[in-house]
Formats: sequence, structure tokens, C-alpha cells
Amino acid sequence: MAKRINEIADISFSDRFSALKNLPALFRLVWASSPSKTVLSFCLRIVRSAMPIALLYVGKLIIDEVVKLNQQGGSQQELWELVFIEFLLAMVTDALNRSIILTDSLLGDLFSNHTSIRIMNHAAKLDLEQFEDSIFYDKMERARQQTVGRSALLTQVMTQIQDLVSMLFLLAGIIAFNPWLIVLLIVAILPSFLGESHFNGQNYALTRSQTPQRRELDYVRFLGASDETAKEVKIFGLSDFIITRFKSISGKFYKDNSKLAVKRSLWGVLFSVVGTIGYYGAYGLIINQTITGIITIGTLTFLAGSFRQLSNLMEAMLNRFTIVSQGAIYLNDFLEFFEIKPRISITGKPLPFPSPIKQGFVFEDVGFKYHNSELWANRHLSFNLHPGEKLALVGENGAGKTTLVKLLARLYDPTEGRILLDGHDLKQYAIEDLRFNLGIIFQDYLRYQMTLSQNIAVGNIIEIDNEHLIKRAAKESLADSVAKKLPGHYEQWLGRRFNNGVELSGGEWQKVALARAYMKDAQLLILDEPTAALDASAEFEVFQRFAELAKGKSAVLISHRFSTARLADRILVLQNGEILEMGTHKELLASKGRYAELFQLQARGYQ
Repeated sequence: MAKRINEIADISFSDRFSALKNLPALFRLVWASSPSKTVLSFCLRIVRSAMPIALLYVGKLIIDEVVKLNQQGGSQQELWELVFIEFLLAMVTDALNRSIILTDSLLGDLFSNHTSIRIMNHAAKLDLEQFEDSIFYDKMERARQQTVGRSALLTQVMTQIQDLVSMLFLLAGIIAFNPWLIVLLIVAILPSFLGESHFNGQNYALTRSQTPQRRELDYVRFLGASDETAKEVKIFGLSDFIITRFKSISGKFYKDNSKLAVKRSLWGVLFSVVGTIGYYGAYGLIINQTITGIITIGTLTFLAGSFRQLSNLMEAMLNRFTIVSQGAIYLNDFLEFFEIKPRISITGKPLPFPSPIKQGFVFEDVGFKYHNSELWANRHLSFNLHPGEKLALVGENGAGKTTLVKLLARLYDPTEGRILLDGHDLKQYAIEDLRFNLGIIFQDYLRYQMTLSQNIAVGNIIEIDNEHLIKRAAKESLADSVAKKLPGHYEQWLGRRFNNGVELSGGEWQKVALARAYMKDAQLLILDEPTAALDASAEFEVFQRFAELAKGKSAVLISHRFSTARLADRILVLQNGEILEMGTHKELLASKGRYAELFQLQARGYQ
């Protein structure tokens, strides 16, 4: 990791200036979040930037007027008018500060929401295979982090503009009286700027290099305190193991972060001493000019105040430049995520999805392997799925059954070969139309922490308000029996993540998941281990109802239960991603191959 940190930390000033090219993209995002609040924030800051010089100059006039009255006497009216003006300026400054904080807070929330939605929209367009890549996950995690962090960058950039305008006003005032003070000012702040720039680069490098380990830390934290893991953690006595792992990772983070923080703090003390010497050198010069009568006492206070404020502003601006440029570099993480494009191509003029399917699906020597992998998940798949045919996929774990149906649903595209639908390549159809005409339930279906009604409606989300359809789907999958037992029936929250949520058994969850397949009139039904968590009686009833649903439609069943597979018109036996055998239940038993062997093994197990 140290080598990685050194490589990334070696960020030159040209790199930092180059990173500023990302700021227009940031402002476009901010403008899209809320044009009105963006304009309001900018205007408030411009007005606020004039307040420091105005207050200092009025303060100078007040002091000069006091000295004049003390020496010469006369009317105090002008003095009190100046005091009243300073009072008004102070009130306006406070009001502007509060308005800026409020506007920035509201704009930051809108920006965070807008960018989060953009990430979700873009993620929805990417391929399943990309989500299965750890490098992609690191990029997405860094992009997610930027949805909050970049609102802070926005505030920093706007404050930078505000301080720049204030600094120009103050510079004009100082130059008018003594231009040499600017030289002392530069000497005072330059070392601090260079130090902050260096350590910000170190911090960026460390944070970026920790991304994979930070994801692991979040996962270990989840394992140690979650309703989903509590059962196995207790049964297997994993708490000490998980806590030890958490301590190891978090301890490494603390060691790396504290080492950098201590080094930064020590150098910061040295730079602060240099800055203080520069300030008091300028202060001494101003005092000497006042004693010799070159400038008035009011001018002394004006220059001393202007120099201190200008010194603070310039130091803050230079240090903020490193933060802004660092933030702009971090912004690369956000923008890079949107440069990721799906590998599954979308045809410009898609064919209408056939209704009904006339020729069926044809696999022509189809093979698939994952990106950056040399191993084939499927290879040399050649078979037909006829209209109205029920096809079962049988094979041991890792045989490639689920990958095959993912290819059928275009969650993946073949690495070699092609899949045809009614004589046309599957790629020529719109993905949305294809998936709308599929009713597919995977074995690892999601248990949404939502209401029962919403859990069923995800099978056809556009019908989420169709209460009649949802209840009919529940009845067909036997999930209506689950609804009757729940206190809130179809509006009952499921899972324990939220208050009043109810956790279901594995069999009950499977009935809910099956209901999703009944939410639309799909032409192809795909069920991956659809009854694995059901008892024998419920399994028999589910298949009776499924047979009714699948009449006249094509269906693909993945099952380890041969009682399920034998109901299919045809069975494909997969081994190591390839088709080993193919035929009816009787034909495969008669051939006395792998299917017959597995069937006999399972039969003996039941006996």
C-alpha cells in the first residue's frame, strides 16, 4: 500500500490545476440540482465579499474622527453617524452569513439527492457482469462517497470566489497606502500553502488506496451486528472471529491515518511560526509609520486589520486551493463512474417482440466466460426451446444452469455463438421488451424490506397500484395464505430492518417470490429452484398452479429435485458448462447416463 500511496501522492501543481477542469462539470451538476438556489448563493456571496473592507474603512473613519474631536473638539454628529453605519454593516454581515449557510445547506441536500439519483440511473443501465467485478464495485463505492463530499466541494469553491473578491478589495486598500506590505504577506503564507498542498496529496492517496479494505470493514461491521447474520454468528460462535478481524482492519486504518495526521500537525506548527513572524514584521512597519506621522492612527488600524484579514484570506485561499484541487481530483472518481459503459449493445432500430412466439429460441454453439477470466462458464450450447415447451435444466452446482438462463434473459451476451428468437438474433430485440415478456424468479431472489404488496408487485412494477392483480398473483402462488396470517395483511412490512416489520420463513418468502411470476402475462417463464424451501404438499400444489399458468407458454425450470424435472417435456443435463445429455425423462433413464445415475442416487436417498 505504501508504494501505491507514494505513486498517487506525487501530485504536481500542474496536476492540481489540470484537475480544476472538472469544476465546470461540478457546476453543471449543481445548476441541474437547483438553478434558483445556485444564483441566490452566488449573489449573496458577492455582496458578503464587500463587507470586510467596508467595516475596516468605516472603523478607520471612526477612529480618526475620535482623535480629531479629542484634539480639536466640535460636533459629534458625524461620529455617531459613522457608528450607526458600522452597526448596520455588522447586522447586514450577520444576516448574509446566515443566509449563505442556509442556502448552501439546502443546495447541498438537493445536490446530494440529484447525484445519488444519477448514480442509480446510470447503474441501472450497466450490465450484471459489471456488478460482479470488484474493480467496478470500488469505482461505484468511490462515486457514492462523492455524492456527499462534493456538496462540501461546492461550498469550498463558492467560498473561494467570495474570498477572492474580498481579497481584491483589501489589496486595493493596502496598495493605496503601502505596497511593500504585500511582499511580507507572501512570505508569511507561502510555506503554509506548500505544506498543506503536500499533505492533502498524501491524504488523497491514503484514502483512495484504502477503498477495498474500507468496503471489507463495512462488511465485517455488518456481519457483526445484523439480523440477517445473527443466527449463524451465534450458532458457529463467530463473534470473536469477526471482532478480531474488525480490530485488525480498523487498527491498520488508525495507524496509517494517525501517522499522517501527526506529521501534518508537526509541520503545521513550524509553518504557523513563520506566518506569525511575517505578520508582526508588517505590524511593526505600520506602527513605525504611525509614530513618524506618515499615517494616522485610523489608517494604522485600517492597515493592521486589512493586513491580518488579507493574510488570513490568502492563507485560507491557498490552502483551500489544495482542498479544491484535491476535491476536483476526487471528482474524477465520480465522473469516471459515468464513463463506464454497458458492454451489452443496444440496437438502434429494435424488432418488435413476437407475440406470440412462433419458432422459439435457438442456441447456436453458445459460449460464455466472464470478463478477465480464462474459464468458460458455458461452452458449445446448441439446442432449441420450442414455443410452449417445458425445458428442465439439471446438473450439479457450478454446471452453468443459472448462467444459461441469464444468457436467455440477456443479462449476459454470449462470448461466442448466438441466440436466436424466431430466426432473429436476440440482440435485435429491445432489452426492455425481452425482459417484460419473461417471468423469471432466481433462487437467490431478493427479500425486499417493503410491504407484502410491494414485494409481489416488483414482478411487474407498473402494476404496483393494481390491488386485484396483486391478490390474484398471491393466490396463484399460495402467498395469500401468508397474507392472512400477517397483522397488516398485504400492507404489512416484511423483514426486521424497519419498525413493526415481520420476518417470514424460507417457505413463506418463496411463495412471495413466486407470486412475482404471476404478475404479468409473460411468454417465457424461468424458475430457478422454485420450490426448494417448500414442503411436499405445498410443492405439489404450486406445480399444479404453475402448470395452469404455463399452458401454451415456454418454460425453463432449474431444479435439483427430479420429481420436478420429470414434469418437463425435455431435460438438459449440464456438466462443466456443457450439455452432457438431452431428452425426456424416460429417454434419459433408458440411456443409463449421468441423469440416470443422479436420479438413482436421489431415489435411494428418499428411500
